[in-house]
Amino acid sequence: MTSKAATVDQYINEAPDDRREALQKLRSIILENLPEGFQEGISYGMVGYFVPHSIYPAGYHCTPELPLPFMSFASQKNSINFYHMGIYAKPELYDWFVSEYPKHSKQKLDIGKSCLRIKKPENIPFELIGELVKKITVPDWIATYEAAFKK
Repeated sequence: MTSKAATVDQYINEAPDDRREALQKLRSIILENLPEGFQEGISYGMVGYFVPHSIYPAGYHCTPELPLPFMSFASQKNSINFYHMGIYAKPELYDWFVSEYPKHSKQKLDIGKSCLRIKKPENIPFELIGELVKKITVPDWIATYEAAFKK
């Protein structure tokens, strides 16, 4: 479900009552661990973290007027979803995350190429997400992105 919220605070405040606290905690964990240079904002109707044009002027290859996306989270109809492009672009990071997940959650892992779906807010593996967030810096992400999409 895409939100029309203009700010992150507005997005979280518009979420269902039973998810607000978890979304705020997820945001706090991300901000505590986010490497320098990434920016927070609303991106694609979700809370997003991206490389701003001031650091990467070319922007996102599909839509250059947008900053380079990296990570986001959203309150969807049936779950809270956490998206991390690094686990999509770096197979070793995906493997690390999948192997670490059972140490942090009893919920069966529900993951796509870059999307972790969590049906119950109390099952969010906050500590693991904090560890994941630290693993890629802005220069690392730009290099990974350019290796995949630049010719």
